[in-house]
Amino acid sequence: MNSATESDTIVKEITINAPAQRVFEALTDPQQRVKWWGVAGKFQVTHMESDLRPGGAWVMRGTAMGTKPFTFRGEYRAIERPQLLEFTWLHEWEGSVLTTIVRFDLDEKQGATTVRLTHSGLTTEQARQNYQGWPWLLALLRDFVEKQA
Repeated sequence: MNSATESDTIVKEITINAPAQRVFEALTDPQQRVKWWGVAGKFQVTHMESDLRPGGAWVMRGTAMGTKPFTFRGEYRAIERPQLLEFTWLHEWEGSVLTTIVRFDLDEKQGATTVRLTHSGLTTEQARQNYQGWPWLLALLRDFVEKQA
């Protein structure tokens, strides 16, 4: 898994052995998202709602460390099925509120899809540290999609 960090941006890249359309569905379908986004007792999404259109809202709820509830929400900014998904990401975490941008670029070649995640607007070192779980989540996405393909 490749990675790069700029001043306010985290970039992670992974290849998934499945068509881009299948990866896109796992990223956007609320029923699929709750199946792969996290692990029980560690950090797990248990509910997602989504109005998948530019300007449409999304919300995810779950638990961290098995008991601490969390909510993430945002608005879709760009949707180009199955190559691009971009949305705002608003979290309220440990007393701080931050709105950032998450972008998934999908590039399919010969049945495999390279997923490039870009998370920007992380203006502090603490914010960047809070989002170092992306490689773990992308690996969960890959495992889920490859088992379903």
